[in-house]
Amino acid sequence: MKKRSIKPNTFLVPAPVALVTCQDRGGRPNIITIAWAGVICSDPPMVSISIRPSRYSYSIIKDTGEFVVNIPPVEIVKKVDLCGIVSGKSRDKFFEAGLTPVQAEVVSPPLVDECTVSMECRVAEIVPLGVHDMFLGEVVATHVAEDAFDEEGNIRFEILNPLAYSPPDRTYRALGDALGSYGYSRKKQG
Repeated sequence: MKKRSIKPNTFLVPAPVALVTCQDRGGRPNIITIAWAGVICSDPPMVSISIRPSRYSYSIIKDTGEFVVNIPPVEIVKKVDLCGIVSGKSRDKFFEAGLTPVQAEVVSPPLVDECTVSMECRVAEIVPLGVHDMFLGEVVATHVAEDAFDEEGNIRFEILNPLAYSPPDRTYRALGDALGSYGYSRKKQG
């Protein structure tokens, strides 16, 4: 396959989309749409989110040390986009986007009821990078939509229906069909 060289870029496509909630010490919640997020460790369970220091949510998360990563389904893409283009400094994004805050079990920021997965996190470390700082968060509680489980307790990915983001063309995307499962390329021995 012939390739064309371009300037260095972040071409990890697709990127997961998350609605990250935070709450200031006065109890006022906020939502920020994040596409720079990922899994960084499985034991202890940890995720990362990267935020520009100029964003309103940045100082709240840095001050409180808590946030919730909510995974939105494709059905609420317009609400997700709205939470990424308006500032929560003087607006209530939950109200404006028509989203429902739900009290978390461990941390102060609320979960987003319309999201199929919510991970409550405590900041373990903040890493300055460039235009973004990366918050490493230990997952202290995880919540998954009840209807996403089948009779055997397995999670049905098609119910989660997570939203993705394509940085090269700045578009939201749905994910396609399953192509295989872990280890399917090799028949297990034994």
